[in-house]
Amino acid sequence: MKIKKNDQVKILAGKDKGKTGKVLRVLSGEEKVVVEGVNMMKKHVKPRKEGEDGQRVEIPRKTEISNVMLVCPKCGKATRVGYKVSKDSKFRVCKKCKAEL
Repeated sequence: MKIKKNDQVKILAGKDKGKTGKVLRVLSGEEKVVVEGVNMMKKHVKPRKEGEDGQRVEIPRKTEISNVMLVCPKCGKATRVGYKVSKDSKFRVCKKCKAEL
């Protein structure tokens, strides 16, 4: 997978198209990611203690990984990801500005 936790991504499709956010979780088996502040749903929570009120909490849902694109920290643009291999390591590279991600 080319997208990892804590990456900044841009949403390419859906109701939140154009928004950016940080990746909170990557679900590699399902090919999905959870992005902060995107694809939000309301969940009703019962009160836990006596006298406490119930509430509605907004939580982010999963998004298809094909609908997000990595944002390069150097040039600030949504970009494709390439890989560069040195003798002992492999790292991600921005396809637009060739910066290491």
